[in-house]
Amino acid sequence: MEEKDFAAHLTATMTGSALTMLIGLGHRTGLFEAAARGPATSGELAGRAGLRERYVREWLGAMVTGGIFTLEAGQYTFPPEHAKFLLGETTSNLMPSLLTLSAFTGILPDLERCFAEGGGVPRSAYGPYLETLGAKTGDSWKHVYREHLVDGFFGAVPGLKDRLTAGARVLDLGCGTGNAIAVAARAFPASRFTGLDINASVVEQARETAAGLPNAEFAVGDAAELAGEFDVITAFDAIHDQDRPDVVLRRIRGALAPDGLFFMVDTNFSSHVANNVGNPLAALCYSISLMYCTTTSLAEGGAALGAMWGTETARDMLADAGFGHVDVLGSPRPQNCIYACRP
Repeated sequence: MEEKDFAAHLTATMTGSALTMLIGLGHRTGLFEAAARGPATSGELAGRAGLRERYVREWLGAMVTGGIFTLEAGQYTFPPEHAKFLLGETTSNLMPSLLTLSAFTGILPDLERCFAEGGGVPRSAYGPYLETLGAKTGDSWKHVYREHLVDGFFGAVPGLKDRLTAGARVLDLGCGTGNAIAVAARAFPASRFTGLDINASVVEQARETAAGLPNAEFAVGDAAELAGEFDVITAFDAIHDQDRPDVVLRRIRGALAPDGLFFMVDTNFSSHVANNVGNPLAALCYSISLMYCTTTSLAEGGAALGAMWGTETARDMLADAGFGHVDVLGSPRPQNCIYACRP
Protein backbone atom coordinates (compact mmCIF):
# COMPACT_ATOMS: atom_id res chain seq x y z
CA MET A 1 0.00 0.00 0.00
CA GLU A 2 1.43 3.37 -1.00
CA GLU A 3 2.08 6.04 1.63
CA LYS A 4 -0.87 8.26 0.69
CA ASP A 5 -3.17 5.25 0.47
CA PHE A 6 -2.09 4.08 3.91
CA ALA A 7 -2.73 7.54 5.35
CA ALA A 8 -6.23 7.46 3.85
CA HIS A 9 -6.70 3.95 5.26
CA LEU A 10 -5.79 5.16 8.77
CA THR A 11 -8.09 8.15 8.47
CA ALA A 12 -10.96 5.86 7.48
CA THR A 13 -10.13 3.63 10.45
CA MET A 14 -10.26 6.56 12.86
CA THR A 15 -13.48 7.78 11.31
CA GLY A 16 -15.09 4.37 11.73
CA SER A 17 -14.01 4.23 15.36
CA ALA A 18 -15.45 7.67 16.12
CA LEU A 19 -18.71 6.93 14.32
CA THR A 20 -19.06 3.64 16.21
CA MET A 21 -19.03 5.58 19.49
CA LEU A 22 -21.59 8.11 18.21
CA ILE A 23 -23.83 5.36 16.86
CA GLY A 24 -23.94 3.87 20.34
CA LEU A 25 -24.78 7.29 21.75
CA GLY A 26 -27.59 7.65 19.23
CA HIS A 27 -28.98 4.29 20.27
CA ARG A 28 -28.95 5.03 24.00
CA THR A 29 -30.48 8.51 23.62
CA GLY A 30 -33.25 7.33 21.28
CA LEU A 31 -32.10 9.46 18.35
CA PHE A 32 -32.27 6.66 15.81
CA GLU A 33 -35.81 5.70 16.77
CA ALA A 34 -36.83 9.35 16.67
CA ALA A 35 -35.20 9.87 13.28
CA ALA A 36 -36.89 6.78 11.86
CA ARG A 37 -40.25 8.57 12.24
CA GLY A 38 -39.41 10.78 9.27
CA PRO A 39 -37.32 13.76 8.07
CA ALA A 40 -36.75 16.51 10.60
CA THR A 41 -34.69 19.59 11.35
CA SER A 42 -32.18 19.35 14.17
CA GLY A 43 -34.61 21.16 16.43
CA GLU A 44 -37.50 18.87 15.53
CA LEU A 45 -35.40 15.78 16.08
CA ALA A 46 -34.17 17.09 19.42
CA GLY A 47 -37.79 17.71 20.40
CA ARG A 48 -38.84 14.19 19.45
CA ALA A 49 -36.06 12.67 21.53
CA GLY A 50 -36.28 15.16 24.41
CA LEU A 51 -32.67 16.27 23.94
CA ARG A 52 -30.68 19.52 23.60
CA GLU A 53 -30.67 20.82 20.04
CA ARG A 54 -27.04 21.98 19.99
CA TYR A 55 -25.78 18.49 20.82
CA VAL A 56 -28.18 16.86 18.38
CA ARG A 57 -27.08 19.24 15.62
CA GLU A 58 -23.42 18.30 15.99
CA TRP A 59 -24.28 14.61 16.18
CA LEU A 60 -26.27 14.97 12.98
CA GLY A 61 -23.25 16.54 11.32
CA ALA A 62 -21.31 13.37 11.97
CA MET A 63 -24.20 11.18 10.83
CA VAL A 64 -24.60 13.06 7.54
CA THR A 65 -20.92 13.32 6.64
CA GLY A 66 -20.44 9.73 7.81
CA GLY A 67 -22.99 8.52 5.26
CA ILE A 68 -25.60 7.36 7.78
CA PHE A 69 -28.13 10.19 7.38
CA THR A 70 -28.88 12.44 4.41
CA LEU A 71 -29.51 16.19 4.43
CA GLU A 72 -31.69 18.16 2.05
CA ALA A 73 -33.21 21.63 2.50
CA GLY A 74 -32.46 21.61 6.22
CA GLN A 75 -34.19 18.24 6.75
CA TYR A 76 -32.22 15.32 8.14
CA THR A 77 -33.36 11.90 6.93
CA PHE A 78 -32.54 8.43 8.25
CA PRO A 79 -33.15 6.35 5.10
CA PRO A 80 -35.09 3.12 5.69
CA GLU A 81 -32.42 1.18 3.81
CA HIS A 82 -29.94 2.40 6.44
CA ALA A 83 -32.27 2.10 9.41
CA LYS A 84 -32.66 -1.66 8.99
CA PHE A 85 -29.00 -2.07 9.94
CA LEU A 86 -29.36 -0.13 13.20
CA LEU A 87 -32.95 -0.76 14.28
CA GLY A 88 -35.40 -3.63 14.36
CA GLU A 89 -35.65 -7.22 15.45
CA THR A 90 -33.79 -8.82 12.54
CA THR A 91 -30.35 -10.20 11.79
CA SER A 92 -29.67 -7.11 9.66
CA ASN A 93 -29.50 -4.99 12.84
CA LEU A 94 -25.80 -4.60 13.66
CA MET A 95 -26.42 -2.47 16.75
CA PRO A 96 -25.80 -5.31 19.28
CA SER A 97 -22.38 -5.96 17.78
CA LEU A 98 -21.54 -2.25 17.66
CA LEU A 99 -22.47 -1.81 21.32
CA THR A 100 -20.47 -4.85 22.41
CA LEU A 101 -17.41 -3.67 20.51
CA SER A 102 -17.68 -0.23 22.13
CA ALA A 103 -17.94 -1.84 25.56
CA PHE A 104 -14.64 -3.63 25.03
CA THR A 105 -12.83 -0.29 25.10
CA GLY A 106 -13.47 -0.17 28.85
CA ILE A 107 -11.09 -3.04 29.56
CA LEU A 108 -8.24 -1.72 27.36
CA PRO A 109 -6.14 -0.46 30.31
CA ASP A 110 -6.30 -3.92 31.87
CA LEU A 111 -5.53 -5.57 28.54
CA GLU A 112 -2.52 -3.31 28.02
CA ARG A 113 -1.20 -4.29 31.43
CA CYS A 114 -1.53 -7.96 30.46
CA PHE A 115 0.75 -7.37 27.47
CA ALA A 116 3.56 -6.55 29.89
CA GLU A 117 2.67 -8.64 32.94
CA GLY A 118 0.84 -11.63 31.49
CA GLY A 119 -2.40 -13.04 32.82
CA GLY A 120 -5.72 -11.94 31.43
CA VAL A 121 -8.90 -9.91 31.91
CA PRO A 122 -11.63 -11.94 33.67
CA ARG A 123 -15.09 -12.17 32.14
CA SER A 124 -16.56 -10.43 35.19
CA ALA A 125 -14.66 -7.23 34.27
CA TYR A 126 -16.77 -6.73 31.14
CA GLY A 127 -20.15 -6.60 32.84
CA PRO A 128 -20.17 -2.96 33.96
CA TYR A 129 -19.08 -1.68 30.53
CA LEU A 130 -21.61 -3.82 28.67
CA GLU A 131 -24.36 -2.57 30.96
CA THR A 132 -23.31 1.08 30.73
CA LEU A 133 -23.22 1.02 26.93
CA GLY A 134 -26.50 -0.84 26.58
CA ALA A 135 -25.09 -4.13 25.26
CA LYS A 136 -27.01 -7.25 26.32
CA THR A 137 -25.64 -10.77 26.51
CA GLY A 138 -26.94 -12.90 23.67
CA ASP A 139 -28.39 -10.07 21.56
CA SER A 140 -25.93 -10.58 18.71
CA TRP A 141 -27.14 -14.15 18.13
CA LYS A 142 -30.80 -13.87 19.17
CA HIS A 143 -32.13 -12.85 15.77
CA VAL A 144 -29.71 -15.18 13.97
CA TYR A 145 -31.26 -18.14 15.76
CA ARG A 146 -34.80 -17.02 15.07
CA GLU A 147 -34.20 -16.49 11.36
CA HIS A 148 -31.64 -19.16 10.51
CA LEU A 149 -31.31 -21.88 13.15
CA VAL A 150 -33.84 -24.39 11.82
CA ASP A 151 -33.42 -24.13 8.05
CA GLY A 152 -30.06 -22.39 7.68
CA PHE A 153 -27.96 -24.13 10.34
CA PHE A 154 -29.73 -27.42 11.08
CA GLY A 155 -30.87 -27.68 7.48
CA ALA A 156 -27.24 -27.69 6.29
CA VAL A 157 -26.67 -31.17 7.78
CA PRO A 158 -28.50 -33.90 5.83
CA GLY A 159 -30.97 -35.77 8.01
CA LEU A 160 -30.60 -33.59 11.11
CA LYS A 161 -34.02 -31.93 10.92
CA ASP A 162 -35.67 -35.33 10.41
CA ARG A 163 -33.89 -36.69 13.46
CA LEU A 164 -34.97 -33.74 15.60
CA THR A 165 -38.53 -34.06 14.31
CA ALA A 166 -38.62 -37.72 15.30
CA GLY A 167 -37.28 -36.96 18.76
CA ALA A 168 -33.73 -36.70 20.07
CA ARG A 169 -31.86 -35.94 23.27
CA VAL A 170 -30.11 -32.64 22.56
CA LEU A 171 -27.53 -30.75 24.63
CA ASP A 172 -26.58 -27.15 23.80
CA LEU A 173 -23.15 -26.55 25.31
CA GLY A 174 -22.47 -22.95 26.33
CA CYS A 175 -26.17 -22.17 25.92
CA GLY A 176 -25.91 -18.57 27.15
CA THR A 177 -29.28 -16.89 27.49
CA GLY A 178 -31.11 -19.80 25.87
CA ASN A 179 -32.15 -18.26 22.58
CA ALA A 180 -31.09 -21.25 20.47
CA ILE A 181 -32.90 -23.73 22.69
CA ALA A 182 -36.07 -21.63 22.75
CA VAL A 183 -36.20 -21.63 18.94
CA ALA A 184 -35.31 -25.31 18.60
CA ALA A 185 -37.68 -26.50 21.32
CA ARG A 186 -40.61 -24.80 19.59
CA ALA A 187 -39.64 -26.17 16.18
CA PHE A 188 -39.06 -29.75 17.36
CA PRO A 189 -41.49 -30.56 20.19
CA ALA A 190 -40.66 -34.29 20.13
CA SER A 191 -37.02 -33.61 21.07
CA ARG A 192 -35.74 -32.85 24.55
CA PHE A 193 -33.31 -29.92 24.85
CA THR A 194 -30.88 -29.31 27.70
CA GLY A 195 -28.79 -26.15 27.96
CA LEU A 196 -25.52 -26.11 29.88
CA ASP A 197 -23.54 -23.01 30.81
CA ILE A 198 -20.98 -22.26 33.52
CA ASN A 199 -22.46 -18.80 34.18
CA ALA A 200 -25.30 -19.05 36.69
CA SER A 201 -26.74 -15.62 35.88
CA VAL A 202 -27.14 -16.34 32.16
CA VAL A 203 -28.70 -19.71 32.95
CA GLU A 204 -31.37 -17.87 34.93
CA GLN A 205 -31.97 -15.66 31.90
CA ALA A 206 -32.16 -18.77 29.73
CA ARG A 207 -34.88 -20.22 31.92
CA GLU A 208 -36.86 -17.02 31.42
CA THR A 209 -36.24 -17.09 27.67
CA ALA A 210 -37.60 -20.64 27.36
CA ALA A 211 -40.33 -20.32 29.99
CA GLY A 212 -43.39 -22.42 29.15
CA LEU A 213 -41.54 -24.85 26.89
CA PRO A 214 -41.95 -28.32 28.44
CA ASN A 215 -39.12 -29.85 26.38
CA ALA A 216 -36.44 -27.36 27.47
CA GLU A 217 -34.32 -27.37 30.62
CA PHE A 218 -31.11 -25.72 31.76
CA ALA A 219 -28.26 -26.47 34.14
CA VAL A 220 -25.21 -24.68 35.49
CA GLY A 221 -22.08 -26.69 34.85
CA ASP A 222 -18.57 -26.89 33.44
CA ALA A 223 -18.35 -28.39 29.96
CA ALA A 224 -15.00 -29.90 30.94
CA GLU A 225 -16.94 -32.13 33.38
CA LEU A 226 -19.70 -33.07 30.95
CA ALA A 227 -21.45 -36.39 31.59
CA GLY A 228 -24.55 -38.22 30.35
CA GLU A 229 -25.54 -39.42 26.89
CA PHE A 230 -27.06 -37.36 24.09
CA ASP A 231 -28.04 -37.94 20.48
CA VAL A 232 -27.04 -34.45 19.38
CA ILE A 233 -24.70 -31.96 21.06
CA THR A 234 -24.56 -28.41 19.74
CA ALA A 235 -22.07 -25.62 20.39
CA PHE A 236 -22.48 -22.16 18.86
CA ASP A 237 -19.28 -20.07 18.92
CA ALA A 238 -18.53 -21.72 22.25
CA ILE A 239 -15.64 -24.16 21.88
CA HIS A 240 -12.90 -21.61 21.17
CA ASP A 241 -13.83 -19.81 24.41
CA GLN A 242 -13.40 -22.89 26.60
CA ASP A 243 -10.47 -22.78 29.00
CA ARG A 244 -9.74 -26.46 28.29
CA PRO A 245 -11.10 -27.01 24.79
CA ASP A 246 -9.25 -30.31 24.28
CA VAL A 247 -10.83 -31.73 27.42
CA VAL A 248 -14.25 -30.39 26.45
CA LEU A 249 -14.08 -31.98 22.99
CA ARG A 250 -13.15 -35.35 24.50
CA ARG A 251 -16.03 -35.02 26.97
CA ILE A 252 -18.40 -34.26 24.10
CA ARG A 253 -17.19 -37.32 22.22
CA GLY A 254 -17.72 -39.43 25.32
CA ALA A 255 -21.24 -38.07 25.90
CA LEU A 256 -22.49 -38.83 22.38
CA ALA A 257 -24.60 -41.86 21.62
CA PRO A 258 -22.87 -44.31 19.23
CA ASP A 259 -24.74 -42.81 16.28
CA GLY A 260 -24.64 -39.30 17.70
CA LEU A 261 -23.78 -35.97 16.07
CA PHE A 262 -21.69 -33.12 17.41
CA PHE A 263 -22.91 -29.96 15.66
CA MET A 264 -20.32 -27.22 16.13
CA VAL A 265 -20.67 -23.72 14.73
CA ASP A 266 -17.51 -21.66 14.94
CA THR A 267 -15.54 -19.01 13.10
CA ASN A 268 -14.80 -19.55 9.41
CA PHE A 269 -11.16 -18.55 9.07
CA SER A 270 -7.81 -20.18 8.53
CA SER A 271 -5.49 -20.94 11.43
CA HIS A 272 -2.76 -19.09 9.52
CA VAL A 273 -2.73 -15.28 9.39
CA ALA A 274 -1.34 -15.21 5.85
CA ASN A 275 -4.36 -17.13 4.58
CA ASN A 276 -6.73 -14.57 6.12
CA VAL A 277 -5.22 -11.56 4.37
CA GLY A 278 -7.87 -10.06 2.13
CA ASN A 279 -10.79 -11.47 4.13
CA PRO A 280 -12.87 -8.36 4.95
CA LEU A 281 -13.96 -9.80 8.31
CA ALA A 282 -10.57 -11.01 9.52
CA ALA A 283 -9.21 -7.83 11.14
CA LEU A 284 -12.43 -7.29 13.08
CA CYS A 285 -12.47 -10.88 14.31
CA TYR A 286 -8.79 -10.84 15.32
CA SER A 287 -9.51 -7.64 17.27
CA ILE A 288 -12.51 -9.13 19.07
CA SER A 289 -10.52 -12.29 19.75
CA LEU A 290 -7.77 -10.29 21.42
CA MET A 291 -10.10 -8.04 23.42
CA TYR A 292 -12.28 -10.88 24.70
CA CYS A 293 -11.71 -14.51 23.71
CA THR A 294 -7.94 -14.73 24.21
CA THR A 295 -7.59 -12.63 27.34
CA THR A 296 -10.58 -14.11 29.21
CA SER A 297 -9.15 -17.58 28.66
CA LEU A 298 -5.70 -16.51 29.85
CA ALA A 299 -7.32 -15.02 32.96
CA GLU A 300 -8.35 -18.58 33.89
CA GLY A 301 -5.04 -20.13 32.88
CA GLY A 302 -6.73 -21.55 29.79
CA ALA A 303 -5.50 -22.56 26.35
CA ALA A 304 -6.39 -19.17 24.80
CA LEU A 305 -7.34 -20.59 21.42
CA GLY A 306 -8.99 -17.33 20.48
CA ALA A 307 -11.76 -16.84 17.95
CA MET A 308 -9.27 -17.17 15.10
CA TRP A 309 -8.16 -20.73 15.95
CA GLY A 310 -9.17 -21.63 12.42
CA THR A 311 -10.45 -24.63 10.54
CA GLU A 312 -7.09 -26.40 10.39
CA THR A 313 -6.62 -26.40 14.17
CA ALA A 314 -10.28 -27.25 14.70
CA ARG A 315 -10.03 -30.31 12.45
CA ASP A 316 -6.88 -31.50 14.26
CA MET A 317 -8.45 -31.09 17.68
CA LEU A 318 -11.66 -32.84 16.65
CA ALA A 319 -9.64 -35.77 15.31
CA ASP A 320 -7.61 -35.93 18.53
CA ALA A 321 -10.86 -35.99 20.50
CA GLY A 322 -12.00 -39.11 18.65
CA PHE A 323 -14.20 -37.80 15.87
CA GLY A 324 -13.45 -40.01 12.89
CA HIS A 325 -15.69 -38.19 10.43
CA VAL A 326 -15.92 -34.39 10.21
CA ASP A 327 -17.68 -32.42 7.49
CA VAL A 328 -17.10 -28.66 7.31
CA LEU A 329 -20.15 -26.97 5.83
CA GLY A 330 -21.17 -23.44 4.95
CA SER A 331 -23.52 -21.49 7.20
CA PRO A 332 -25.94 -18.58 6.72
CA ARG A 333 -23.22 -16.27 8.08
CA PRO A 334 -19.93 -15.79 6.19
CA GLN A 335 -17.99 -15.48 9.45
CA ASN A 336 -19.14 -18.91 10.62
CA CYS A 337 -18.94 -22.47 9.36
CA ILE A 338 -20.56 -25.68 10.58
CA TYR A 339 -18.67 -28.79 11.70
CA ALA A 340 -20.79 -31.94 11.50
CA CYS A 341 -18.80 -34.38 13.64
CA ARG A 342 -19.50 -38.09 14.08
CA PRO A 343 -17.61 -40.83 15.93
